[in-house]
Amino acid sequence: MSGAVDLSSLKQPAGGAGGAAAGDYAVNEVDFETKVLRRSTQVPVVVVLYSQRSPGSIELVRTLERLVAADGGAWELATVEAEANMRIAQALRVQGIPTVIAIAGGQPLADFEGAQPEPQVRQWLKAVVDAVAGKLEGGAAEPQPAEDPRFTAAEDALEQGDFAGAEAAYEAILAAEPTNEEAKGALRQLRFLARAQQIPDSAVATADADSTNVEAALDAADLELFQQRPEAAFDRLIGVIKRTAGDERTTARTRLLELFELFDQAEPFVVAARRKLAAALY
Repeated sequence: MSGAVDLSSLKQPAGGAGGAAAGDYAVNEVDFETKVLRRSTQVPVVVVLYSQRSPGSIELVRTLERLVAADGGAWELATVEAEANMRIAQALRVQGIPTVIAIAGGQPLADFEGAQPEPQVRQWLKAVVDAVAGKLEGGAAEPQPAEDPRFTAAEDALEQGDFAGAEAAYEAILAAEPTNEEAKGALRQLRFLARAQQIPDSAVATADADSTNVEAALDAADLELFQQRPEAAFDRLIGVIKRTAGDERTTARTRLLELFELFDQAEPFVVAARRKLAAALY
């Protein structure tokens, strides 16, 4: 994969806590640059993108946690919950879950997809470490800024599945600091995830079967975005905007703008969708 993936979009996160991942190795959109890209100039960082809904994902995370603890600092681990950190998954061009990607010198070096037996994972890790031996700067990690306990509390609530508690924590931050962009972004992502996780897997088929059902289209778009298919979600809502008027059109447009806000506005697929929206409206 070396040189084939552009990770520059992850150096300027759009905001948001991204969601909780496993144990002390959790990484999200906010700290990906520091914990993965910068750190990988000193030691290879193995990123595992997983889903809480996939037992194979969880088992692979546990395997990597055991191996990193046993390998004495030869490499470092970063666990990323893919559904809560869509920009990371998209930037790394992840096609399936779980996916494991080794990052070295700020660039992807090697990867594999799907759960693998521990001996095979160990062999892959050895090849990664051997490939970068003597080629990185080495040394200790850069000093980390002190964590904001308010965000830590919100992320802890997320890890426990307490969406209401996490939402209240972010709202409290915004009550004290109305311009806190990190809290605004986190709250947007949190509200989307809380809504999307309640949508049945049949939502897309339901919407496709009845193009006049705007509520079904909204659910289907949410599900498509949750499944890391933003272009499909955007196109669906733009289609609703084209064929409706009045309150229905306003509802679809409002939802589309909310989904845009979950991403860096410079993302090409967001720019393209905004152009399509403008054409649909005017």
